[in-house]
Amino acid sequence: MKKNAENNLLLHESHLWEQGYQFVAGVDEAGRGPLAGPVCAAAVIFPSNCRIPGITDSKKLSAAKREYLFDIIQTEAMAFGIAFASIAEIDTLNILQATYLAMNRALAQLNPQPDFVLIDGNRLPKNEYAKRALIRGDSLSQSIAAASILAKVSRDRLMVKYAEKWPQYGFEQHKGYGTKAHRLAIQQHGRCPIHRTSFSFKPVEE
Repeated sequence: MKKNAENNLLLHESHLWEQGYQFVAGVDEAGRGPLAGPVCAAAVIFPSNCRIPGITDSKKLSAAKREYLFDIIQTEAMAFGIAFASIAEIDTLNILQATYLAMNRALAQLNPQPDFVLIDGNRLPKNEYAKRALIRGDSLSQSIAAASILAKVSRDRLMVKYAEKWPQYGFEQHKGYGTKAHRLAIQQHGRCPIHRTSFSFKPVEE
């Protein structure tokens, strides 16, 4: 059963390889929902028929398993890119457009450049690539799942660094998401420079 699941994760890539596409990239993001921190996107191209056991949607994996797969993905990938859109860009453009900006930056890092792109979600960024959106793609495509892991680990590591500068918010725990502890910290200390001013938060009732 597990083997079948791993094979199914290459179903979309395999169809594209059979059509003659050589460099199929998967793209995903991390950090669209938090109240603080940038949004991160990653793009990954694997060699044809490369299978990596254990890869799935990053949200289904423990932090330790994500860290373990982070290095394996970068070793096995033909190419990968990891990019951010800043808090200022999120507040200026809106989170959707900032996410697309991060995705396009990650794609631009790929060498070779992809000839087809699979993107998690139901909407597509504007760019020159042949592409397809896959709803729940991080559970359906190994390339997208790998991108979700690279983006999640990269962003989490950055939020841990931010926690050292602003320890009163607990960024190392919630990574900027709107947990009760985080919202309470905002009420007590106000916002810091990495909070998104375009995002509102529900106060914690006393």
